Amino acid sequence: MSSLPPVLLPDNATIAEGGSLMIAGCDTLDLAAEFGTPLFVYDEDHVRERCRQAVAAFGDGAVYASKAFLCMAMARLAHEEGMRIDVATEGEAFVALTAGVPSERQVVHGNNKSLREIEMALDNRVGRLVVDGFDELDRIERLVASGHPVPAVFLRITPGIDAHAHEYVTTGLNDSKFGFTVANGDAARAVERALASPAFDVHGLHAHIGSQVFRVESFAEALRAVAEFATPYGLPELAIGGGLGVAYVEGETAPTIAEWASTLRTAAYSLGLNSELWAEPGRAIVASAAVTIYTVGSIKDIPGTRTYVAVDGGMSDNPRPVLYGSGYETFLPRSVAADRPKLIRLVGKHCESGDVLVRDGRVPSDLVVGDLVATPVTGAYGHSMGSNYNKMLRPAVVFAQAGDARIVVRRESPEDLIRNDL
Repeated sequence: MSSLPPVLLPDNATIAEGGSLMIAGCDTLDLAAEFGTPLFVYDEDHVRERCRQAVAAFGDGAVYASKAFLCMAMARLAHEEGMRIDVATEGEAFVALTAGVPSERQVVHGNNKSLREIEMALDNRVGRLVVDGFDELDRIERLVASGHPVPAVFLRITPGIDAHAHEYVTTGLNDSKFGFTVANGDAARAVERALASPAFDVHGLHAHIGSQVFRVESFAEALRAVAEFATPYGLPELAIGGGLGVAYVEGETAPTIAEWASTLRTAAYSLGLNSELWAEPGRAIVASAAVTIYTVGSIKDIPGTRTYVAVDGGMSDNPRPVLYGSGYETFLPRSVAADRPKLIRLVGKHCESGDVLVRDGRVPSDLVVGDLVATPVTGAYGHSMGSNYNKMLRPAVVFAQAGDARIVVRRESPEDLIRNDL
């Protein structure tokens, strides 16, 4: 029955005199009218503030995990605020470079980098290349022997830590496609090989235990496991990855970036670890900075069963509920502080029964067809994981700041759908 918890809205969200949601001084009703729906609306200063918090916490080791949300405007913003950029594919690297992020400010990830991607990383002299497997060690040695530059590298290790997250986003267990496993000796063999080879400039180790992690103690546990392994090598840098959780629904709470960093530094101090700590927040930078606005196209009330509210988007702009069973809240931008007594299931327009955005949403009882309905905390892994399933057009993205809104990703057109067809 309660209204939407304000904590789930962007930092600079306010309520207009008429009750509508304002983001950074921009009325969301006006934004939807101007730019259409579905629409991602980001509070730009919210994102900048999270970047600044990351830099304050980790200094030059603050790396934005671009897979959470990447476009040229986002890459420029993170770079302007002093963060490095984590890229995992040629495409992400291209976007960052085109946006003006120097290659030396990029950290290149990937468990199956192509030869072309490794060549590009070496020739562009990226800031750090995170080596993920023995096959990659082989490729780099051959490339350096043929004349390519020696890369500055991290070696990704798998510490055997349970992050208590969803199976699909848990990456620190021994049974993982990522990294060199500590428990079976692969990590030691990889580090010793790299240190002995002239093809690698080894700066440190990298470990990532998973995503949407709420227990900061899990990061401390990972750090202890990594430190025990790393201490004999005396490497100057240690990257703890990202994965800090954020609150998506009423009742959830999550640590701040500062609390995360404090926990890590306390653990490092207790362990006598002198390596410079690097971290890769992504979700924690952008998730709560945005809301997604939809238009209601139909309301189907099945007495005694449920009420389906269908909107003009769906799993193509937010696949997380389908992939992970992720939960979200719902509210009406025209009356953001109103009570929400009506239980609904918010669904999309795809030809899938599983096309569910919010399984148990709540809205005011006066919801009608044509209303705008919104989901908060959609700044991460919505746009970036979106698709053209059913040939849906990808939504536009708007950055709002100080009463002004600018479009940073235009809405796709039908012509975009056939651009690559022959």
